Amino acid sequence: MSSKSRVRKHNQSAMSPLLRALTYSRTAHEPVTAAMLLQGYTALDAFRHGHGSRDLHMTLSRHLLVSQELARLGLGEDLLADIESAHAAMVRLDARERDEGAWTLEDSEYARLCTALAILDGQLSAASLSEIASAEARMIEGLMRSAQVQAIAEATV
Repeated sequence: MSSKSRVRKHNQSAMSPLLRALTYSRTAHEPVTAAMLLQGYTALDAFRHGHGSRDLHMTLSRHLLVSQELARLGLGEDLLADIESAHAAMVRLDARERDEGAWTLEDSEYARLCTALAILDGQLSAASLSEIASAEARMIEGLMRSAQVQAIAEATV
């Protein structure tokens, strides 16, 4: 047997475990939230200038649904009506595109969507990555339930 000790010394980190966890979570948090907001504002700008698309509509609608879920999780519960109003504007935008063939927003709809994205910005700033992931998962579950209900309804007709 070797006379050398197999026990290694652990180096002390200059950063406490708590500070390290906070640092890394904030480091990971910012790119995720910044990307979500950039997607939302880019879609809104495209719609404002009549250059929307089905994909942009889906992206912005999904972000609004995530915002609704974050509100239901306790982040901006008192602002849920504003978020739902913005979602209703998206439904009207979709109907207008089907009827007229153009992605055009009315001024009041644009204002509602700006308000909703500002709310989402505040929610994302306050939410942890875990809360954002939970809201996204709940949003996807809701979309899946809705699709199942619609499929059943269409199958019975």
